[in-house]
Amino acid sequence: MRKIILASHHNLAIGMKDTLEYIIPTVGDITAIAAYTTNMPVNEEIEAALADITEKDEAIIFTDLLGGSVNQNFTKYLTYPNVHLIAGMNLPVIMSCLLPLGDAAIEPEQLRLAIQEGQQQIVYVNDYLTQQTLDEEDE
Repeated sequence: MRKIILASHHNLAIGMKDTLEYIIPTVGDITAIAAYTTNMPVNEEIEAALADITEKDEAIIFTDLLGGSVNQNFTKYLTYPNVHLIAGMNLPVIMSCLLPLGDAAIEPEQLRLAIQEGQQQIVYVNDYLTQQTLDEEDE
């Protein structure tokens, strides 16, 4: 079994899940944790989301902030062999990680490459367009 979890402070994870399901309707079952929006402590929300995970299962978890309380509460699950925790979620990174998923368990190197691809989508567009204009003038 594979679990995909998006977790954030407040409602970012819910919006991200909604957007992913719109763009990639076949992405699979995604759990969103919007921490601190209910009276339930974040560690209890995480425990509930991972309650049925075993050492044979796989979990790919995306959180909003490295070092944030949401991310920190997931780190105790890294003792499981197939739990992958990625901090700094954004749509390009998540899509790069999830699109190539097949039935086999994902390898850490696949995630590393997908994260690099997603990071390349983070661009200061002012500079990007200026460079495109300069390149066109050179031709």
